[in-house]
Amino acid sequence: MTNKRRLALFDLDHTLLPLDSDYQWAQYLALNGHAGDPEQALRRNDELMDRYNAGTLSAEESYGFMLGLLTLGTVEQLEHWRSDYIKQIIQPAVTPQALELVNNHANNGDLCAIVTATNNFVTKPIAPLFNIKHLVATEAELKEGKYTGNMVGKPCYQEGKILHLNNWLAGMGFKPSDFEEIWFYSDSINDLPLLEAVSHPVATNPSPSLRKIAQERSWKTLDLFSELADHKS
Repeated sequence: MTNKRRLALFDLDHTLLPLDSDYQWAQYLALNGHAGDPEQALRRNDELMDRYNAGTLSAEESYGFMLGLLTLGTVEQLEHWRSDYIKQIIQPAVTPQALELVNNHANNGDLCAIVTATNNFVTKPIAPLFNIKHLVATEAELKEGKYTGNMVGKPCYQEGKILHLNNWLAGMGFKPSDFEEIWFYSDSINDLPLLEAVSHPVATNPSPSLRKIAQERSWKTLDLFSELADHKS
């Protein structure tokens, strides 16, 4: 254990996981007939991913689609589908390299958290697969025992990640300045605000645009996976 108070933050999709958990969740629902006509649902998911990669998809439209998926069943049904999704899709994608990265920080006594734009319903059972107790994520709204398709507050996305992080730390009686060192691992240019705010930004499996910035700024670059599926730029 170290006497220094240190914080290690991890993006999830394409950082700790070699896939996009939002996209794969939508694919799972479509392929299993839980999202209406399977072919139409698959086309819609691919269309949104293509537009995201092209930079023409707004955050509002992306969250509207993804959070709307939580209105397709009761909470009990959704949790049953999610359990199967985690077993089929997510667990096989957890790699020794990613686990070792997290464990190295945990063994050093660092406070670890996943900070992800993906909503908390999808990601809540994923964090424990990496032995991470703390999850900072976009919060799906739950009213009267049903998901509404809306979010609570602002999305945990771009500058919103800093807001969510600060709120999470405040809930534990901390603020960022209480930590002597802060790491943040991310693949995405969308995470530039938080990468710029920490003492140790690490471009992890970075998209071409983030890799270029990391090289220009002499940030550490880490490639955990030899190949990445459905990579977001």
